[in-house]
Amino acid sequence: QLQAFGGGLVHPGDSLRLSCAASGRTFSAYGMAWFRQVGGKEREFVGGFNRGGTNAIYADGVKGRFTISRDNTKSTMYLQMDSLTPEDTAVYYCAASLTIIYSSIANPSAYAYWGQGTLVTVSS
Repeated sequence: QLQAFGGGLVHPGDSLRLSCAASGRTFSAYGMAWFRQVGGKEREFVGGFNRGGTNAIYADGVKGRFTISRDNTKSTMYLQMDSLTPEDTAVYYCAASLTIIYSSIANPSAYAYWGQGTLVTVSS
């Protein structure tokens, strides 16, 4: 079970950190990722870790502004978002998979487990 939290209303240029807490004892074995969704559009890959990976990969639109980390001792993944823009406004979801492979890491259909989503609104 995944629970995402930390969303809120911020101004352009602000920072925000999201957290994704997982239950269970095998957190380190999962590939983990963040996605975001605006309205009825498809979920967009933000970034994530492959199974056993220690270095996150990112979507081009967030490189240099967002940082994903994970603390396996706390079964928690984080999304640090800096220099936020109104275009970052979305519901952010965390996802997990025990079977993810590198080539599918950006594909939301490859993830079996999802958090409930947390809304991030960037507005002046």
